[in-house]
Amino acid sequence: MLRIEHLDVCHGNLHVVWDLSMDVHKGEIVTLLGPNGAGKTTFVETIMGLNRSARGSIRFLDEEILGQQPYEIVKRGIALVPEKRELFPKMSVSENLDLGGHLNVNGAGDPESILKMFPVLRERQDQLAGTLSGGEQQMLAIGRSLMLNPKLLVLDEPSLGLSPLFVKSVLESVAKLNESGLSILLLEQNIMHALEISHRGYVLENGRITIQGTAQELLDNQEIQACYLGL
Repeated sequence: MLRIEHLDVCHGNLHVVWDLSMDVHKGEIVTLLGPNGAGKTTFVETIMGLNRSARGSIRFLDEEILGQQPYEIVKRGIALVPEKRELFPKMSVSENLDLGGHLNVNGAGDPESILKMFPVLRERQDQLAGTLSGGEQQMLAIGRSLMLNPKLLVLDEPSLGLSPLFVKSVLESVAKLNESGLSILLLEQNIMHALEISHRGYVLENGRITIQGTAQELLDNQEIQACYLGL
């Protein structure tokens, strides 16, 4: 579904991502793991057309998308849940969901299914997004992206800043979306929880892929256990 080959990304004279190759197959959850500063957000911004200083190839459904405008990439069926959620804080929950589907070319999104998935949003439909808790905002950010009926959902650090209870709830929701057939690229620091719901994973360090394998292989990897899990 998504194939990235030999991707290099720069910010001005700073080389951030080096010769990165990875792929996401239909129906998978693939996790890109790595610490702060590893280049994960730069990488996802490049997929979405927000970073233009890149060389290599990004193919989605066998069509090259590197260099396309963000709205063109969204229309092709890739939806991003950004790291900082980027909600419209002075608009209601319902209005944020409605805006999420305005570029939809894959059939109308279903707000009812999103409210069923996240019942707390139903209770807060008329509440301003900026007054929600962090976990509720993350649910709304995911729901807004689902209004596009995406073929691939990209989540950038969905557990960032959340309580352990909300981390579990959000990642369980991600797993359920995948069970319904949605392909997912997940960028995370929360390695244990992310790999528990993933099929495969890659580790990004200093802009380079250093380890890759099935989720279980990464959980069993002694280097990952020592460096990231404290085992």
